[in-house]
Amino acid sequence: MKHSSSDNKNKWEEAVEKTIKRFPERKEAFYTSSEIPIDRLYAPENPDDHYIAKNGYPGQYPYTRGIQPTMYRSRYWTMRQYAGFGSAEETNRRFRYLLEQGQTGLSVAFDLPTQIGYDSDDPMAEGEVGKVGVAIDSLKDMEQLFDHIPLDRVSTSMTINAPASILLAMYIAVGEKQGVSPELLTGTIQNDILKEYIARGTYIYPPKPSMRLITDIFAYCQEHLPKFNTISISGYHIREAGSTAVQEVAFTIANGMAYVDAAIEAGLKVDQFAPRLAFFFNAHNQFFEEAAKFRAARRMWANIMKEHFGAKDPKSWKLRFHTQTGGSTLTAQQPDNNIVRVTLQALAAVMGGTQSLHTNSRDEALALPTEESARIALRTQQIIANESGVADTIDPLAGSYYVEALTDQIEKEANVYLDRIREIGGAVQAVEEGYMQREIHQAAYEAQKRIESKEDIVVGMNEFRIEEEIHADLLRVDEALEKAQVKKTRQVREERDSEEVAACLDALHTAAKGSENVLPHIVKAVKAYATVGEIANVLREEYGEYTGM
Repeated sequence: MKHSSSDNKNKWEEAVEKTIKRFPERKEAFYTSSEIPIDRLYAPENPDDHYIAKNGYPGQYPYTRGIQPTMYRSRYWTMRQYAGFGSAEETNRRFRYLLEQGQTGLSVAFDLPTQIGYDSDDPMAEGEVGKVGVAIDSLKDMEQLFDHIPLDRVSTSMTINAPASILLAMYIAVGEKQGVSPELLTGTIQNDILKEYIARGTYIYPPKPSMRLITDIFAYCQEHLPKFNTISISGYHIREAGSTAVQEVAFTIANGMAYVDAAIEAGLKVDQFAPRLAFFFNAHNQFFEEAAKFRAARRMWANIMKEHFGAKDPKSWKLRFHTQTGGSTLTAQQPDNNIVRVTLQALAAVMGGTQSLHTNSRDEALALPTEESARIALRTQQIIANESGVADTIDPLAGSYYVEALTDQIEKEANVYLDRIREIGGAVQAVEEGYMQREIHQAAYEAQKRIESKEDIVVGMNEFRIEEEIHADLLRVDEALEKAQVKKTRQVREERDSEEVAACLDALHTAAKGSENVLPHIVKAVKAYATVGEIANVLREEYGEYTGM
């Protein structure tokens, strides 16, 4: 049954009224600096069926113009700065500093050993403890990481994939120690293993058992953590590896479809788990392409969930996403220029309707960010939100001939990739055959050639260069940290009940060998202070390790 454009507008206006009762708009009325009134939404006076089908209204299928009826008129996006280095205590201090500076959500960076399931005293971890993120070996570290941070009032995103089930279990245990029941916890675990095979490399197990762990998390959270996002399907790292914007959209959505397929095959109903799926995209320097990319991705996902998977709940159709500005666009040369790059990228994410945002720091091409650099990155978001006026009307780029054409073209070209991936047999098969990896490598090669030939100018790097001094004021992780972390982890092992730990690990091994959900057993193991490495090794023993193509 077709609805007239006035029906759609009326539905949107009704949704607005319901939304502002729960989340009042930030002001009674919005004006420019010249006292010109700013309307909530600008749209054609009498939109035709084609316009409605392509764009709709904010909060309405296909969500091209945003997933909420009032978008940022009611609430700004979540300002979620990614942080983590050294010890849990050091990172806790950085978290609390950022919250004091006005950050509205946490995002945890874990060190490399944690990301691939090794404890800090494992020989494989030597030299890497606390270097690119915080070292987490046991529940003791997780308790220190969130000390004096109330988990019922702060949402947390965790960039963790192969051992996502273990870190999620630790987060649940910390919440319970704070008196916060699991059903009140909010946040996201990345839990996106397919892009690890494609672009990032922090995988442990082969694809099939890895997909089983993901669907176990879906099922467990559906029952115990209804407010927690069970996966952040990530285009970010695909883009960092060198993909184009179109490839980022296509390969991310292809991976998302694979996760939905796996969950359905595991016996879950699409409308039971799909509302908690989240996405994670990159924002690069091509401002209009990036804003259009986000609009196209929303429309594509809505169509796929409704038409391909037959989801009935509108929440299942919504592509909710976090954005991080492009790390690969930052230059070591003239690092202050990166502030401008990040501002453009953050603005594109906001104009594209992101739900949360991390802005990179100016010195991240050189080292982990200093406190000053992290503050400037956060202030960038706060200035965009409070001083630019871009959040005062919904989807302000809509109707631009250029932006609408880009949105359509990105959707069209991404669908060509999706058709090819379907022909191969889906995302998992495409990963195993190396299809997406090859496409990304070729795109990265072409981009590098353009930079080297100066067809593409990178200010301060291949043009407009200056003589520079070596930067001394960089953040460096104390080498003594590794010894202290190893000592702490060994002390945890000495003080815990070893028999209880052994029993928990045995039960986990039995569950992993069969078809029982492993999450309850992992939760019990972390509460007994079993370590990340010990739990990961039980699963390694059963599932094996993935060594690549």
